[in-house]
Amino acid sequence: MRGERFAWLRAARPRTVLLSLSGVMMGGFLAAATGFFYPVTAALCVLTAILLQILSNLANDYGDYKKGIDNAHRTGPQRTLQSGALTEQQMWRGIVVVAFITLLSGGALLLLAWFHLSWKELIVFGVLGLAAVAAALCYTLGKHAYGYRGLGDLFCFIFFGWVAVAGTFYLAANRFDLLVLLPATAIGFLSVAVLNINNMRDCENDKAHGKNTLVVKMGLKRAFVYHVFLIVGAFVSLTVFLWLKHVPWYAYAFWLLFPLFFMDLMTIRKTLETGVPDKLLPKQVVQTFLLTVVFGVLLILTAN
Repeated sequence: MRGERFAWLRAARPRTVLLSLSGVMMGGFLAAATGFFYPVTAALCVLTAILLQILSNLANDYGDYKKGIDNAHRTGPQRTLQSGALTEQQMWRGIVVVAFITLLSGGALLLLAWFHLSWKELIVFGVLGLAAVAAALCYTLGKHAYGYRGLGDLFCFIFFGWVAVAGTFYLAANRFDLLVLLPATAIGFLSVAVLNINNMRDCENDKAHGKNTLVVKMGLKRAFVYHVFLIVGAFVSLTVFLWLKHVPWYAYAFWLLFPLFFMDLMTIRKTLETGVPDKLLPKQVVQTFLLTVVFGVLLILTAN
């Protein structure tokens, strides 16, 4: 029983959870900086985001295993189904259960938002919630899995960036600010960068088994240039947002974290042909979360 619990924990991939938190926390920080903040709503956004991440991870494990991507040639850590720790039937049941709990959490969020949103706004968020669940499932599941057609980056940018940040901001602050799309874009870029590291690491195996990620389509050298664009683009987006908000100079101190990302870029450049190390993936997740917290705290300090 203990071994099975550990298998489920491994399947949930806790090292990726901080990434799902980054988007909703950025939205929460932005809302708090306006002075209008609903903490219970923000907490439900966090819970729903974590559940969506876990659902995506379970579906990814199941989908890649069924399509033969998870094999002995894969560079990253061994997946749960691949190792035999869980059966296909167990994993599928787990996906159904987590999807149901995710819908309950999202439903509770909408129920809470009922008190300060119009019915049209509730419909929009309901559709977005269902779309997020569908996106989590369809990345690798089914005959038309979008992750196998090079669309994973686009969906990651939309749901981890714009939907997570702008959606949380709207629900927590009960208003919309077009400028919020700038930090939302930054989180979207950084989330895609995590996926890009994963896809650069698995490029050869993905290519051999028909998983046509964006990296497979463009090649490793262009994927590195693309990665540089994502990292620099994220920092520039945050900078432009602060500049347009006319904040004090010390709010730009988040740039002190840029060397961490730059060192990873240098590591990727050196190991591009020999194999991008898996350790860079959790590092990117942690650094994205750290950047979110530092930026958010600085933003609140300059707002008060």
